[in-house]
Amino acid sequence: MLAVLGMALFIGFVGLGSWQLQRRAWKLDLIERVTERVRAAPVAAPTSAQWPGVTAQQHEYLPVTLSGRFLAQKTVLAQAVTELGAGFWVLTPLQAADGSQTLINRGFVPSSERQAWLPQSTSSDAGLDLQTITGLLRISEPGGGFLRDNDAAQQRWYSRDVAGIAAAQGLSRAAPYFIDAGRPGEPVAAQTWPRPGMTVIAFHNSHLVYALTWYGMALMVLAAAVVVVRWERRRAP
Repeated sequence: MLAVLGMALFIGFVGLGSWQLQRRAWKLDLIERVTERVRAAPVAAPTSAQWPGVTAQQHEYLPVTLSGRFLAQKTVLAQAVTELGAGFWVLTPLQAADGSQTLINRGFVPSSERQAWLPQSTSSDAGLDLQTITGLLRISEPGGGFLRDNDAAQQRWYSRDVAGIAAAQGLSRAAPYFIDAGRPGEPVAAQTWPRPGMTVIAFHNSHLVYALTWYGMALMVLAAAVVVVRWERRRAP
C-alpha cells in the first residue's frame, strides 16, 4: 500500500512539474507575441461590426487609432497607483461619426489634479474639436480593485470596467474595450496632465520555479522510497 501511494505521489508531482514547463513555454510565446504586437504600426480600432470578435488573446495591447469627439461631460476617474504615485486614470468616451463610443484612458493625473478633471456642470461638449487618438487597445477590467467593488452610484471606480462605466454614463453604443492613449516610451512633457503612455505591460512568469518545486517534491518521494527500502532490507532476517 505504501509503495502504491509513493508511486502515485511521484507520478503526480512529475506530471505537475511537466505541466508547469508547458505553461512556461506558453507564457514565453505570449510575451513574445505581445512584444511584437506593441511595436507594430497602429491600425484602425475595431468597428462595431467587429466588436464580437475582439478577444484578449488577439487584441490586448494592439496599437490602434480612432477619431471622434470627446464627450467630456461623461468623464470618470478611476483610482490608480503608478510609478508617479497614487492618483487617477482619466476616462473619457470618444464618439465616432457613426455614433459609437469608445472609452479612452487619456492618462494619469495625481490626486492634486483630480478636481480639474471632473466634469463641470457649466461646461458643454458642443463644439469640441475632432480628435484622433493613437494608443493601445485594452480589455475591460470588471469588478473593481482589491477588496473594493466599483460603485457606479457614487462614481467610485477602482478598475476600468467598460460595461459598468458605459451603463452609468448612458453610453448606448459603447465598445467592449478601452484604449490607453499613447504608447510606453513615447516622449511626454514632464508636466503634461493627463500623462499618457503609462501602460504597464508585464506578465507574471514563475512557472519554472513551480516546475522545479514539483520536481523537487518528486525527488523527495523517490529519496524517501529508497530510505524505506533500505530500512526494510535491514529488518529482513
